[in-house]
Amino acid sequence: MKKNMQIWLVIVFVLFLFPVLIQFIPEESKISNSKIIKENAIIVYASNIVEEEKVEVEPEPEPASEVIEEVEVKAGKVLIYNTHSHEAYKPMTKAADGKIAVDHQTENIVIMSEKLKSLLEINGMEAEILKKVVPHKYAYSNIRPYVKKQLSENEYDLIIDIHRDDIGPDKSTIIHEGERYAKVAFVLGLDNPSYKKNEEITNKFKAEMEKRIPGITRDVIPKGGAGVDGKYNQDLHPKLVLMELGGVGNSEDELNRTLGVVSEAIVDMFNEDEVEEK
Repeated sequence: MKKNMQIWLVIVFVLFLFPVLIQFIPEESKISNSKIIKENAIIVYASNIVEEEKVEVEPEPEPASEVIEEVEVKAGKVLIYNTHSHEAYKPMTKAADGKIAVDHQTENIVIMSEKLKSLLEINGMEAEILKKVVPHKYAYSNIRPYVKKQLSENEYDLIIDIHRDDIGPDKSTIIHEGERYAKVAFVLGLDNPSYKKNEEITNKFKAEMEKRIPGITRDVIPKGGAGVDGKYNQDLHPKLVLMELGGVGNSEDELNRTLGVVSEAIVDMFNEDEVEEK
């Protein structure tokens, strides 16, 4: 009994003295212990959730080298128009609306002009289309003021009036290496006082096409005197050419192949002119 009493007295004594003794513990020890607990908490948190942000150092830009700009040189500028804008091809009108026609409001020669323009531009040439719809009767006289105005406001190296001939496919088609092409004819107005200059560019055009596909062109058709226009507005410019692209029975594929040849011939004509001038 006495022994138990001693134990309890010791316990009470320790409990009584503990608040007093804790005051004598150095503050640094308490702070250190607290800090360790807090740092451990932070470390645990960071290792599980927060990843260290990586800072990437951007490389210093290399000194700019001298840039030499190349000046684009155009081979030439072409104007395309259609005096008889409604001239059409039977296979194309049939494919469009099931009707066979040689005259059409939308499926007509103007489509061919637009394709030629695109082909020329792909090859680095400038090309424009003068789109004017005039009555078929006296068409050359009706379109003349529009062409004249266009030429007075712009300079062109070649002007092409594209038509569709009335002949059938037996005369307007050629087969070369298994492919069918629409044949091309050129009309020369002999009543033009300076027709010799137009004849020169026409013959050059024809020769360039023949280099690629022998027989793709027909003979140049000279016209003058009573019953015909005789000038075909070629007196407005020495390099105005009248082209008959295929005939009423040529298909779009045949025409497209020929337009490829036409565009190549035009580009080479002007490239040769540039070489000669140098």
